[in-house]
Amino acid sequence: MSSFLSFIINKSELGAGTRGASLGPEAIQVVARKKKSNVFSTHPTHVLPHLNDLLDGPTEHEFAKYIEGMHHVYETIACQIKNTLEKDYFPFVLAGDHSSAGGTIKGIKYTYPHAKLGVVWIDAHADLHTPLTTPSGNLHGMPLATALGVENVEMGKNKVPQKTIDCWNDLKSNFLQPENLIYLGVRDTELEENFLISQLNIKNYKVEELTQKGVNAVLTEIEERLKECDIIYVSFDVDSMDPEETSYGTGTPVAKGLSITQAESLLLGLLQNPKTQLLEFVEVNPCLDNKVNRMAEVAFSLIEKITTSKRFQK
Repeated sequence: MSSFLSFIINKSELGAGTRGASLGPEAIQVVARKKKSNVFSTHPTHVLPHLNDLLDGPTEHEFAKYIEGMHHVYETIACQIKNTLEKDYFPFVLAGDHSSAGGTIKGIKYTYPHAKLGVVWIDAHADLHTPLTTPSGNLHGMPLATALGVENVEMGKNKVPQKTIDCWNDLKSNFLQPENLIYLGVRDTELEENFLISQLNIKNYKVEELTQKGVNAVLTEIEERLKECDIIYVSFDVDSMDPEETSYGTGTPVAKGLSITQAESLLLGLLQNPKTQLLEFVEVNPCLDNKVNRMAEVAFSLIEKITTSKRFQK
């Protein structure tokens, strides 16, 4: 279990439908500087190249927008994840939109191709769409489908060109098994995603269940569910939290989410498990923040607590 942490900053927002998520990592860093925190100088920080300039032109893939650029984004972050893990550092990814998570999972596969991966997905959304089912074509709604390798032909409604299908197949890692995926706080899904969640029997701890059982009980259940996994990756979308308590500074806010206290307890609790070896924060969008830079402030407060926790005391 590594106690050495390394930040990986990925400013890509190719997968989002609303612009501004690329500014999220820097908004968090602005908060750190305002607080005179040394978090980002204490730990190595790697800023990845992005292809956001592609957004200045059209995309030829209606049902998987900018997917050819996303392939490069996936490979870039996957290679950095592999490099970081091989140096025995804990990768802490600060990303723009949530599509980057598919690249993170590819990086785990590149590093540990025979490992059994567990994923804890803390989010308001299931992110299980495919080009066949997507209502928007935005790839930040599809990263878990790339990891699971699903198509959802049964619920398909889009007539997808072969070129898009070929790009989609290249994007997949097919590395995650559905029994090793756990949702926390997912509450805004479409029928096509609900079909897969039911068919694949994916566990979703809704906010009501989490509140009723308590965080500690849920953490115990998660550890039991993922006990056969070799490595656990936690992906935290800030829209998992209640926007009334945080802000609307995220691309797709959804009411009645986790409290900040619940989010903090979940993240710190998951990090106590030595199998948890990667963490990712996504979807802070200061352009949409109705409280100046509140979402970045909340995100940084969580990051500060994480980086000063026992897990990362050398």
